[in-house]
Amino acid sequence: MKDILLVSDNQELIQNLETIVTFMGESCQSRGFSECERYLHESGADAVLIEYRSPTAVSNLVEKFPHIPFVALVESNTQASASCNLVSVIATPLTYPVLTQAIHRCQEYSRRKPGLSRAAGTKTRLFRSLVGKSEQIQIVRRLVEQVAPTDATVLILGESGTGKEVVARNVHFLSERKDGPFIPVNCGAIPGELLESELFGHEKGAFTGAISARKGRFELAEGGTLFLDEIGDMPLQMQVKLLRVLQERMFERVGGNKPLQCNVRIIAATHRNLETMISEDKFREDLYYRLNVFPIDSPALRQRKDDIPLLLQELNSRIQGDGVEGVRFTEQAVASLMEHEWAGNVRELSNLVERLTILYPGQIVDIADLPEKYQYGDVQAYEPDYPEEILEREAFNALFAEAAAQEPEEDLNEQNHEGFNGMVSSSLPEEGVNLKEYLSELEVNLIRQALDNQDWVVARAADKLGMRRTTLVEKMRKYDIQRTEEA
Repeated sequence: MKDILLVSDNQELIQNLETIVTFMGESCQSRGFSECERYLHESGADAVLIEYRSPTAVSNLVEKFPHIPFVALVESNTQASASCNLVSVIATPLTYPVLTQAIHRCQEYSRRKPGLSRAAGTKTRLFRSLVGKSEQIQIVRRLVEQVAPTDATVLILGESGTGKEVVARNVHFLSERKDGPFIPVNCGAIPGELLESELFGHEKGAFTGAISARKGRFELAEGGTLFLDEIGDMPLQMQVKLLRVLQERMFERVGGNKPLQCNVRIIAATHRNLETMISEDKFREDLYYRLNVFPIDSPALRQRKDDIPLLLQELNSRIQGDGVEGVRFTEQAVASLMEHEWAGNVRELSNLVERLTILYPGQIVDIADLPEKYQYGDVQAYEPDYPEEILEREAFNALFAEAAAQEPEEDLNEQNHEGFNGMVSSSLPEEGVNLKEYLSELEVNLIRQALDNQDWVVARAADKLGMRRTTLVEKMRKYDIQRTEEA
């Protein structure tokens, strides 16, 4: 703690507290009850150890400074009133272990305090890729902040799609090597016989096809960070050579004999259980302990489902940043997505958002618009109810379009004249026409044709006309359309 305030009017108690706190390596200031409130207003403190002499005075002071953790010092038979920032109550005379535990609680109260602002704008910008407010992702962020300034080797563990490379990039960009290169290598995507050349480079003529010398990833990452993704897929013979580089910080190109120094930070990642692989003789134990200096577990999405709404916003903003219209989600759609198990983790969620932006650009996505595997709960798709005139007009347009596609224009006109008793013509007659009667006659003829074509099965005829069955039944009653029995 940077500054601990000791509050008591008992000088003997103050001296004892100063001795123990100083012995613990913490700095402290002391004040009497009459001066402590003014001191806290002017200078603040990381923690306050206060004698519980007056319960009312102590409670009032604790309530006035909710951002500061307090520790109450009581007589062995005294009870103290509980409070959120009264993090510990310890009895006098004090002991070193008890006071150490109390100060640790003060540290945790300050460290986990909501709304704790970041000191640097770069951190906030970079950490946008580690979106979420869950405890799991907050732990990852804290670990990244702590290890980044060092040169310690980091091993990132987690399932595929959890963002292990994102964690690695944050470690690099928050480190002193941020101005150097960040070189990723997928150890599982490169054949074993080519991996050595890929990592260490080769000299001209080292093997068939080596027409010139080539730098490897270690040389390219000089002064920066080398990210070895899927380290669990690295062949055993390559693990031996990598171990030597980690131990000696030197390597040789394939086909060369000149040792090359390397100043590279190693970050490795894998979705495999390396300890199980060690027991199966598939991964070297000595390499594992070389890599596992500072492990970071990248949590699966199903372990932090409360972060899904924030992840949706972040993924959407990235897509919009690429000039593509994003999508918005209803509350029911988000709740349904939070029910899914997400075997593919954040990568699966990202792919889904991209797919939805293609299907519904700039639109609002409801639960029924999601692919079936992401639909949970009672899914009731909205079915619009259109006015009859819109349905009829669309039905007429569809029938005419279908007829026009099947017959030449001349035949269609002739057929229309015959089928509609001469009512349809290519131009308006000179004597004019009664539009209402014309449309009624046209409607009756179309309904009769649809019924005849569908053997008077009303449901199929209604589907042919693009209207509901009940609507067709009403029109049949209106026009008294009945099936005539053949002799």
